[in-house]
Amino acid sequence: MRATGTSRTRLYSASLIALALLLPGSTQAQSAGNGLTNLIDSIFSPNAATPPQAATGQDGAAPPWSGEDGASGHPLMTAAAIRQAASDFPNCVAGMWPDAARRNITQQNFERFTAGLQPDLRIMDLLDSQPEFTKAIWDYLDILVSDTRLAKGREILTKYRPQFDATEKAFGVDRYIIAAIWGIESNYSTQMGDRSVVQSTATLACIGRRQAYFKDEFLSALEILNRGDLKPEQMRGSWAGAFGPTQFMPTAFKRYAVDGDGDGRRDVVDNPSDLIASTANNLKKDGWQTGASWGYEVVLPQGLNYMLADRAKVMPLSQWEQLGVKRPNGQQFPRPSDKAYLLAPAGAEG
Repeated sequence: MRATGTSRTRLYSASLIALALLLPGSTQAQSAGNGLTNLIDSIFSPNAATPPQAATGQDGAAPPWSGEDGASGHPLMTAAAIRQAASDFPNCVAGMWPDAARRNITQQNFERFTAGLQPDLRIMDLLDSQPEFTKAIWDYLDILVSDTRLAKGREILTKYRPQFDATEKAFGVDRYIIAAIWGIESNYSTQMGDRSVVQSTATLACIGRRQAYFKDEFLSALEILNRGDLKPEQMRGSWAGAFGPTQFMPTAFKRYAVDGDGDGRRDVVDNPSDLIASTANNLKKDGWQTGASWGYEVVLPQGLNYMLADRAKVMPLSQWEQLGVKRPNGQQFPRPSDKAYLLAPAGAEG
């Protein structure tokens, strides 16, 4: 939905907030670090949840590492610690071979996929970057939902109708949600990132403040290549290792990727059947409930304590109703026992 014209005026003038339902698996999903399950965070808190994209120089190349301490102040993010870890990078990668072997990665493939690997230190600046400003939610939505993107989404739904039909039948996940995720995450496969997933995750597994997390991502990336689901040239993505049109992290690929067309591979990059089915499986396993809403637009009563607009303050819809929270069209909440939290994307004066 684009908030333009009279609709934008209505959104600003009325105190409209959203009650977001707390679905099974939501806590696990948010901690998984997977693009699909963090969409609400990325929309309503874009700078807090969306990794910053690398800036490019005049020649189109990414700038080098700044050589400065990270903004987090973490001891592993000092310039000296980064340089020391970078100098030991080959030993760090080689030292992960026993863990790779326990995952049934062959030594031949381990050596093949890590041969000549060098750290990408520019990632250290991206890991610790601080947002300089925050867009208003309406401006952010206007960027996400353009006429061009809507038109492309309709093309995708028509072009891959058989695949969407099969996926809806198998998983019960709405095709429009899958198509929207595809559009938001990669602008329908046109902006998937161009960094090597193996290099990015290896860099983060050996350097910086999140090594334990990214070691699992690195080894999972090697598992994907070892199994033959994807080729190295297909595993290119963001600086944090998310890849493909709907931006799977390697560990998320392991949990959710499925073989949609029965060809023996789970190709979520170039095979629409696998991509659509895997995205649906991700949502299904993270708590998708067919026919349920993610949340409701609501009108708040005068004098409501806005300290209640906190994701940690979860209550049944019936309790929210007792506090005077109502839907703007006068309809009742269909399942008063559902639990939800209050989401105020533009604040109390939004």
